[in-house]
Amino acid sequence: MQTTEQNAPQHLYAYSVREFDGADGKKARSWTRIGVAFPHKDGTGFNVEVHSFPLDGRIVLFPADSEARDEEPAEAPPPPAPSRNGNSRRR
Repeated sequence: MQTTEQNAPQHLYAYSVREFDGADGKKARSWTRIGVAFPHKDGTGFNVEVHSFPLDGRIVLFPADSEARDEEPAEAPPPPAPSRNGNSRRR
């Protein structure tokens, strides 16, 4: 996301989205705000502050003034497979 002084986003909220079966038997979602992302002063990237981590490892970002989270979140790629030796640390 490239930004300029005129259209720089203020910040993005970070959410964990949990899907569950609602009381009516339909799928429902619970959105929990877990952090914030804000652009670097030079506009080339973001700082991300995460206050908790979702169990599934998926974080959804939306602009602070967005109502887009009422829609279906985009599918995230699957997590990487564990290594064959069971050691998941990167070297």
